[in-house]
Amino acid sequence: MTFRRTRCPHCKAKLDPGQRIHQECIAPWADAQQAKKERAEAKAARMAARVERAETRRRKEAIKTLAVLKAEAQQAFNAYIRARDADKPCICCGLPLSAGDVGGSYDCGHYRSVGSAQHLRYDERNAHGQRKQCNRWGAGRAVDYRLGLIARIGLAAVEALEADNRVHHWTHDELREIRDTYRQKLKQLTKGTP
Repeated sequence: MTFRRTRCPHCKAKLDPGQRIHQECIAPWADAQQAKKERAEAKAARMAARVERAETRRRKEAIKTLAVLKAEAQQAFNAYIRARDADKPCICCGLPLSAGDVGGSYDCGHYRSVGSAQHLRYDERNAHGQRKQCNRWGAGRAVDYRLGLIARIGLAAVEALEADNRVHHWTHDELREIRDTYRQKLKQLTKGTP
């Protein structure tokens, strides 16, 4: 026993004996099938492009030098410190850190400079919000910074920072971890989640 189609698969109307589809339904049905095929091909092309972009990002990340990773980690760290201390006064002069100026009016200032204490460049105890006038043009105002730092973290912690003279050589993985950690902390801080 053979199956005989009695209804058109496209318009669902009754077929004449021997017909498999209405003549007027062939073009729209073929167009619909072609459109479906094109959508599937476009989706596959988008997925392939996504995979290609991910592979390109992975390869670019793999060839980054220590200097580039240090700069990225420092940028993420500084952005986090500026956001963390946005509502606090300047560590040196006690004036408010206003963000109204072009490029912001305050920096992430380090108590022990990055040049003299490389190992403390990503230490949150060593970095605080500092007005540009104090940090850049006031040569860091080390004495005032120290007084503000004692008020914030205590004398014992300041003396521990001053006594820390170890040598540390950053690795690629450490710098990537620092960069990603501070990007995540900044995202959580700006969202308001702990």
